[in-house]
Amino acid sequence: MKKIRILALSGSLRKCSDNTALLNAIYQLAPEHIEVRLFNHLGELPLFNPDLENEPHQALSALQQELSAADGVFIASPEYAHGISGVLKNALDWLVGSESFPNMPVALFNTSPRASHAQAALREVIKTMSGNIIEEASISVPLMGSGLNQEGIVSHPEISAALSSALHEFVNVIHQTRMAN
Repeated sequence: MKKIRILALSGSLRKCSDNTALLNAIYQLAPEHIEVRLFNHLGELPLFNPDLENEPHQALSALQQELSAADGVFIASPEYAHGISGVLKNALDWLVGSESFPNMPVALFNTSPRASHAQAALREVIKTMSGNIIEEASISVPLMGSGLNQEGIVSHPEISAALSSALHEFVNVIHQTRMAN
């Protein structure tokens, strides 16, 4: 069985981010044949400027390479002022023209029940980029105010079960897509 590679993007740069902790927990919960790779360099991307698209930039090249090698993308983002975090929107703007993104399976994770505006905006952006949002794998996990870190998420029976189920649904879609092609 070919290893499945999932690019994980956290829209938060905070050291103790619930979104990053959630993605790291999914990494920890993933079986050996699934590689979840958290991209930790969104804050190093230059502000999107089409004039810079052909200029070399280490973080941008790394992001594009990770996307090209990925079978799917996980995104977890906080909501700032009823929108997507600026750092995540900037990264997605850089990926709009990528040949790897159209039809890419995407799962959206929400760590705050109040972040409905950001989730709606993120869905619109991914739809505009021709990404394939996998609804069965896109879940809300109420971490805000829980005090749970990565280890706490993994050891929490209900949350770890929900994340494992979402991961399973996501991987099933990738397998079905591979078999259809």
